[in-house]
Amino acid sequence: MNDKYFIDTNIFVYCFDESNTEKKVRSLTIIGEALQSGKGIISWQVVQEFLNVSTKKFVSPLKAVDAKSYLQKVLFPLCAVFPNLNIYQNTIEIQEKTGYSFYDSMIVASALSQDCSILFSEDLHNGMKIEDLQVINPFV
Repeated sequence: MNDKYFIDTNIFVYCFDESNTEKKVRSLTIIGEALQSGKGIISWQVVQEFLNVSTKKFVSPLKAVDAKSYLQKVLFPLCAVFPNLNIYQNTIEIQEKTGYSFYDSMIVASALSQDCSILFSEDLHNGMKIEDLQVINPFV
């Protein structure tokens, strides 16, 4: 894969899902390739969502030391998008155009801000094209 791509929160969550081996393996592959190639990107929103879910909602929540380690080794190295006025303005426009929720629209706006051509997400419509961004559900 030569283009930059954005990774939604659910991909990170599946890395810890022992009940679905197929999704876990696919997620680990996507994130491993992202770290190795430098082409995978996330936003501060993905970092926040993952840390919240992983420390509160997992069957076996991550301990603080493990969450901090994952943040340092995986999440932060991939994080290239931080809050700014353009992200918020584009989020509102995308929400109006697509009917997506505010937070899903913010994921799209973040991906577009980094000129990503692919958004890996299970939550959005597989195959949907938003400007130059293609939504791909990596599990179908």
